Amino acid sequence: MIGHHKTDLGEGRPVLRSKTPKLVEQEIWGYLLTHFAISALICSAATTAGIDPDRVRFKRTVRLMRRRVGDPSFSP
Repeated sequence: MIGHHKTDLGEGRPVLRSKTPKLVEQEIWGYLLTHFAISALICSAATTAGIDPDRVRFKRTVRLMRRRVGDPSFSP
């Protein structure tokens, strides 16, 4: 998970932006929950498509999600 955060979710920004211990903890939980949600989405989509979830790349999924969320027709 930490590797995904540094390479896929961080995009060259500082790893943690928060300045207080409480906010650092909150930010870490946010990243953990985001990682879990993306992994669950990958598993669900792969199962629906009838493929092995290990064949779906995390980084490509993050890129796809970022593009899709910016789309005006996107509805969560």
